[in-house]
Amino acid sequence: MFTYSYQDNRIKVILTDIEGTTTDISFVHEVLFPYSAKHLSSWVGNNLELPITQDILQQVREITDKSNLDVESCLSQLMSWQAEDKKITPLKTLQGLIWREGYDRGELKSHVYPDAVEYLQKWYDAGLILAVYSSGSIGAQKLLFQNTSVGDLTSLFSAYFDTTTGSKVESQSYLAIADKLSVLSGEILFLSDSSKELVAARAANLNVCGLNRGNTAIDSEFNYVNNFSEIGVTKI
Repeated sequence: MFTYSYQDNRIKVILTDIEGTTTDISFVHEVLFPYSAKHLSSWVGNNLELPITQDILQQVREITDKSNLDVESCLSQLMSWQAEDKKITPLKTLQGLIWREGYDRGELKSHVYPDAVEYLQKWYDAGLILAVYSSGSIGAQKLLFQNTSVGDLTSLFSAYFDTTTGSKVESQSYLAIADKLSVLSGEILFLSDSSKELVAARAANLNVCGLNRGNTAIDSEFNYVNNFSEIGVTKI
């Protein structure tokens, strides 16, 4: 067990990734992504007049530096980004909107590992601040934790962060999160299955712990655990 202490100026915040950390990566890639791919074109077509839809399309034009892209071309670009699993804000926003309809219809039910549920609750009860940082939109994050098989877990979290804060592989993003949470970087423990994210977080002086749920390429320079029960966060 890797133990991280909290009290005074030690660990005050646990910042967690979702995919491969709290949630089985297969749920994201085999359930959520196919669902959004199937409904992407129809959702945009059915909601074309909404300001949020127009904003998404405009962001696509700005990112591609093609101001004259029509709707079909924007959709083609969004589908291409999804196929490549790009962490691009307009795509993540659109996916979140599509998934919301899926959850509302009862067609989606999100997965969270039992050990994640148990220890997030324990850490919350112990007075630690819990926050989420995922490439999925904040809306999608909240939907995932609201619609789990064990009920709504959103009350456990004090804050959510996505690509609007910055890239997860850039250290500045983690400094921005520490600032928004009004804590020092060294008072945060970041949990992720991605070594690139762990590198960036550590460069920002966060404490880090890797999760290996059976599909992670292990980087020997980091501590890795198989589940949350192996992470000791104790008072000193």
